[in-house]
Amino acid sequence: MRISTNTLYETGTAGLLRQSTDLFRLQQQLSTGRRVLAPSDDPVASARALEIDQSKSMNDQYALNRRDATSALGFAESQLATAGELLGTIRERLVQARSAALADSDRKAIATDIRAMFSEMMGIANSRDAFGDYLFSGYKSTTQPFSGSVEAGVSYAGDDGQREAQVASNRRLAISDSGSSVFMRAPSGNGNFSLTPDPANRGTAVLDSGGVSDMSKWSDPNNPGDFDIVFAVSGGVTTYDIIDNSSGNSLLTGAAPGGAPLPRVFQKGDTITLRSNGGSEPPFDFGARFSMTGAPADGDRVSMKISSAQSVFDTIGDVILALEQPASGDANALAKVSNAIGSAMSNIDQATDNLLTARARIGSRSTELSALDSLGDEVNLQFETSLSNLRDLNYTEAISKLTQNLSYFQAAQQSFMKVSGLSLFNYIGA
Repeated sequence: MRISTNTLYETGTAGLLRQSTDLFRLQQQLSTGRRVLAPSDDPVASARALEIDQSKSMNDQYALNRRDATSALGFAESQLATAGELLGTIRERLVQARSAALADSDRKAIATDIRAMFSEMMGIANSRDAFGDYLFSGYKSTTQPFSGSVEAGVSYAGDDGQREAQVASNRRLAISDSGSSVFMRAPSGNGNFSLTPDPANRGTAVLDSGGVSDMSKWSDPNNPGDFDIVFAVSGGVTTYDIIDNSSGNSLLTGAAPGGAPLPRVFQKGDTITLRSNGGSEPPFDFGARFSMTGAPADGDRVSMKISSAQSVFDTIGDVILALEQPASGDANALAKVSNAIGSAMSNIDQATDNLLTARARIGSRSTELSALDSLGDEVNLQFETSLSNLRDLNYTEAISKLTQNLSYFQAAQQSFMKVSGLSLFNYIGA
């Protein structure tokens, strides 16, 4: 077989170029730390690495969402904590306002103080987050949720929605609470029922908040939850009846209410209970009771109803208006103010519990976010490990291969020099 000089040169050059290319590729691998520099280097590993990269990018985005969600929940929790502290301060002022030693001017001064707190509470309820969205407006993040005044009352313009964030591949988490659930739906009274003296009452009776001794009895389906306690005073004796407003009949007689004297006698310090005292009274027991100080007048009435949703703004506004009414020297007016304060204090207790419940919900979400962060970090580590196994360079192997290829390259260079130097002209004339 005859090999031309041209072929010899081309073959040698091509071999040197291949060796140079291999050395250049090894040098790139060593400088980048990557085994796979192009999809053609390892198509299977490149395809798998692309899938993992996409999953890792999504996991990183969920981490950012969790960070933003944690920030939003933290801000909401701080606002609710401030609202709770504000309600505690209002309650302290109401305890002071209930003192019989205060004059009308003192109560008005307290009312002025509470008006400022009312405005502060409105500010909290209308607070915005870092993006300028209203915190407690539900889905209507650009709509101011609360508007109004002490005299006109406060209305809610948001909705009941809860904004959510995708914090994991299979988890969406609420990052807001609607203002209606936080500020407008606290249970009234003691949480089971509320007591409301008739505005036309002429006596000096002051009610406590009452209570339920047996929830199973109060929750009885036969309990209508809507009663009027009516009082009659005749011959110096105070009697009362308990009217079931759903049927219009007396609980104490089972018949339509009659005139004085009423079925039960009331004496100072007595507790009014919603259960039968035996004798001629029909059997019933709803497990509820309340007490009074002072004395009811003839015809006075007290409404007793199952707790309904109460706005914290109505609670504060109503007691402000009551404190601003003149009452000094008028026992009946003082009793009405005291009852308004007592009702407000009960409602504030329920509103405070409602805020604490909302904060507890936020706390549970924050805890879940922390757990998801830990899980996300573990998943991210797994992704990075998988990507490293697919793409990263084994330096020991690469350096050994580089040394080997350098030897090949040097041998190729030397052999090419020897072969290219072979020529008949070198021996002519020798």
